[in-house]
Amino acid sequence: MTQLESRPQVGDTVRGRPDRGVRTKGLGGNSVGLLGSAVIGVSTVAPVYCLTSTLGSTAGEVGLQMPAVFLAGFLPMLLVAFAYRELNRAMPDCGTSFTWTVKAFGPRVGWMCGWGLVIATIIVLSNLAGVATSYFWLLAGEITGSESVAALDGNKAVHILTCLTLIAVATAISYRGMTATKGVQYALVGLQLVVLAVFVVLALQKAGSGAFDTGVDFSWSWMNPFAVQSFAAFTAGLSLSIFMYWGWDACLSSNEETTGSAKTPGRAALIAMVVLVGSYLATAVAAQMAVGSGDKGLGLANPDTSDNVFAALAGPVMGPVLGIALFVAVLASAAASLQTTFIPVARTVLAMSAYEALPASFARVNPRFKTPGKATVVAGAATGAFYTVMTLVSEHVLVDTIYALGLMICFYYALTAFACAWYFRAELRRSARDLAFKGLFPVLGGILLAAVFGKTLYDMWDPAYGSGSAVFGVGSVFVIGVGLLLLGVVIMGVMQRRSPAFFRGEVLTKETPSLVVAD
Repeated sequence: MTQLESRPQVGDTVRGRPDRGVRTKGLGGNSVGLLGSAVIGVSTVAPVYCLTSTLGSTAGEVGLQMPAVFLAGFLPMLLVAFAYRELNRAMPDCGTSFTWTVKAFGPRVGWMCGWGLVIATIIVLSNLAGVATSYFWLLAGEITGSESVAALDGNKAVHILTCLTLIAVATAISYRGMTATKGVQYALVGLQLVVLAVFVVLALQKAGSGAFDTGVDFSWSWMNPFAVQSFAAFTAGLSLSIFMYWGWDACLSSNEETTGSAKTPGRAALIAMVVLVGSYLATAVAAQMAVGSGDKGLGLANPDTSDNVFAALAGPVMGPVLGIALFVAVLASAAASLQTTFIPVARTVLAMSAYEALPASFARVNPRFKTPGKATVVAGAATGAFYTVMTLVSEHVLVDTIYALGLMICFYYALTAFACAWYFRAELRRSARDLAFKGLFPVLGGILLAAVFGKTLYDMWDPAYGSGSAVFGVGSVFVIGVGLLLLGVVIMGVMQRRSPAFFRGEVLTKETPSLVVAD
């Protein structure tokens, strides 16, 4: 062990909490309050980036029912958020899904749940870095008025070098701790929400004046999910909607560094969810009223612009000056999320190492910044290497990897939801509140996400899913998604030989509490 880093000791438990075998990790406690935690949750989701990349695709699948689908995607996430809140009250541990599923279902299920979170986050970090890079050069081209500057993003060497630089900067900020993270995020999230609010107001003004031929009048039928033309279209839109909410659980991953670790992270997650669904609904309604959801002209589903809606609408809706602000907001959204997304992956790896499920070196905490130093640096290096290799090998593979992300998200969220109900099963008859928030809501959320997991797995088999490429007649998205999960099984097998005590349930034990103390 170096002088700069320290590891949690076997007997350490979370201060002030019942001893459930949960260890403290040496992270900086009381670094973030309720507002800061909620901001981290919103930032990790990257609402402006999610909107510009999925408004068009969702409109193409479900048409004017897009707001209804956003509400439908919000429901399972809200139900799962209740599960996270209840588990966090009992065990505020930065390992979150990994730790909780181990306590409920045992070491192997818990290890795979942690793996699902880690691999999903690495994929998202790679995608965010690529988006931030593209918008960096697009914004530079807008500011300079030079098409050649904007075209630099198409130069593979320049693109990769810029991407690696952004990843390095984000890693460095995350390494310096939650205080540095919080300060950066207040500015970036505030910018996103202000610019998004301006866009909504101006879009409604354009709709009121009939500025665009494709605009439509508002109708409450937009909020009816049963009006979607087919079940296949609904499930496709729902998958996109679920992706748009992913990342709110970052507030829970920082629970050991949050003031009031038992209650604050859960409350912050619910606040973040409300901010997100409000932003998504307001933007969806305003955009549809202004330009419609068709595939002609400025319509949201126009295949020429649907992959990046705000790039097409910035000038027409907001004008040349404010339009640049929208480009800045998308860049800020991707950059902010790139930085905060390191929080869950680094802290999950830290927890897995602290409980001997991964090599011991990942459990070292920097004594100055109180952060999982090695885990953060390795996550940054893995992100950079993954993106570089995927970009050089094939852009189709990179696209299909992103499509496989939904499988990982549903996998570990659903497991965590079921873990909540199973862990608290002895308490469900204690009160109506316990039955609802510890049992019924988590189970319903888990079932909904498990259904999306199964439907996505079925759809992925078709080579037409994703980029359209195939491996021996099987869709490459299926091969990548299932392959990444099976890779986790292989690594788990290796770790079982190296750390038999964890897999025998001797380090972090299963339990069924008859009464969970919640202060």
